[in-house]
Amino acid sequence: MLSRRTLLALGATLPAVPALAQPHWPDRPVRLVVPFPAGSTPDIISRVVAQHLAGVLGQPVVADNRVGAGGNLGTDMVAKATDGHTFGVSINGPLTTAPALYPNLPYQPERDLVPISLLARAGQVLVVHPSLPCRTLEEFVAYGRANPTALTYGSVGAGSGGHLAMEEIKARGGFQAEHVPYRGFPQAVLDLVAGRINAMVLTVAGILPQLRENQARALAVTSDARLPQLAEIPTLAESGMANATSYGWNGFVGPAATPPERVALLAREARAALLAPQARQTLTTLGFEVVASSPEEFAAFMRQETSRWGALIRTLGITAE
Repeated sequence: MLSRRTLLALGATLPAVPALAQPHWPDRPVRLVVPFPAGSTPDIISRVVAQHLAGVLGQPVVADNRVGAGGNLGTDMVAKATDGHTFGVSINGPLTTAPALYPNLPYQPERDLVPISLLARAGQVLVVHPSLPCRTLEEFVAYGRANPTALTYGSVGAGSGGHLAMEEIKARGGFQAEHVPYRGFPQAVLDLVAGRINAMVLTVAGILPQLRENQARALAVTSDARLPQLAEIPTLAESGMANATSYGWNGFVGPAATPPERVALLAREARAALLAPQARQTLTTLGFEVVASSPEEFAAFMRQETSRWGALIRTLGITAE
């Protein structure tokens, strides 16, 4: 979790930009709903985008943390917004896997949301509490097999990137671990460090300080290649588990009725915000790869993610707790 000083410093590095002429929109403050707590990865990225948009649009752009239901609560607020000034920054689960997990989901991403931009993605890391006698993925799998009721792992909710990555690792490794969902990464990390849960899969930004302080131990990363921040930690493929690559990602969305020209404007300016040199460097240091895609590219990516993880959910019979 980033300190207030770091967040302010990051915002201060964004270049000043002139306000665009917008005779009709926006005519009031713009809200970016973040379905996770302050200090979470979507919160960090949303504040970078909000700072830039405020200068461009000539109106305040406020990040609004609305936590609950694994991110579905805040995402539903975006889907149902009719004021023309409400958008959202969310993660994998609420945007692509929730329909397969929640039979009564109050929104449908493909129907009710418009993709604006895939903002950034990050390789995830499998971490364990230092008390666990495991230093490699192979030892972790062996421990799980030998102790079928011993392991617990945290995530920010059913369908999140960390939840499904661990479920795939469990299925491929042939062991069990009890899932403990949290409202956000900060509380889950606190419980991991305290030993109340044994393991977790999450983005590097959410756990790097604890790894450096030896409060948690990294076993493997889920990305295609090793991560610069954890160059000594092997990938899942290097650890003997091929074809299990996954990323945690953050996407910018709006209500389905958002006019196309507004979607294009927001995508373009979100890209400018994230590619500003200092902002990009800061996010890279935290473990993020800036993507800043077009709306069309993000729509295609969401379809691919929905198909891949929906198939895994159905095959494994995963349900939302």
